[in-house]
Amino acid sequence: MGEAAIRLESLGYTYPSEPPLETLVDVSMEIERGSFVSLLGPSGCGKSTLLQVLAGLLAPTSGTAEIEGESTVERPGLAAFMPQRDLLLPWRRAEANATLGAEIAGIPREEARRQASELYERFGLEGFEHSWPSELSGGMRQRLALLRTFLMPRDTLLLDEPFGALDALTRREMQQWLQDVWARDGRTVLLVTHDVDEALLLSDAVYVMSPRPGRIVERIEVGLERPRKSADTTSAGFTALKARVFAALEAV
Repeated sequence: MGEAAIRLESLGYTYPSEPPLETLVDVSMEIERGSFVSLLGPSGCGKSTLLQVLAGLLAPTSGTAEIEGESTVERPGLAAFMPQRDLLLPWRRAEANATLGAEIAGIPREEARRQASELYERFGLEGFEHSWPSELSGGMRQRLALLRTFLMPRDTLLLDEPFGALDALTRREMQQWLQDVWARDGRTVLLVTHDVDEALLLSDAVYVMSPRPGRIVERIEVGLERPRKSADTTSAGFTALKARVFAALEAV
């Protein structure tokens, strides 16, 4: 394995509620630079909490979390983070929403807009640069939120259920689109999803988590030839991997 972009070692997190809520326990994970990895598990098992720790928004109760060899504790911004909701600002046009994260990260506005202008076509947003978020379809809003994430000058992307609110057809189109964009971009991606087909279609490896308190119960190498198409989900190899994932989910 090459150098790790993401490393978790014996990570634990307990929410300081009353009573305390143990959410993650003894989570260890190492993700190679440039790979696409998905995290699967039942609702409430701590997947989103894990991303928030990696994003530097929560400090672990125990263990360590690193991005590119640096601790994430009190270090938000080591990775580009896209939460479940698109969080577009309704008073900013598409162009201004796209560049917001890059500007916060220190890229001058004109440079951020120049970089965005080179990507609108690839992200399916050409011609909509001056639209308000309310004028965009659900799929376009998600692509805009992803463009905002990709424009962050970071080598690691954390995506939390980016397509969860979309209809089945739009979701399938977005999965194919994300795979194509990632193949050209080459950055490291950690995707949280509940969709087994989505995880296997997009990923080099899938980590399966237990119910809360979440821990890693299995790491499954996907190993299917790329590029992958939606039709591949009916192949014998894909079906065998899917059965293995469900077996891991049902065994805990």
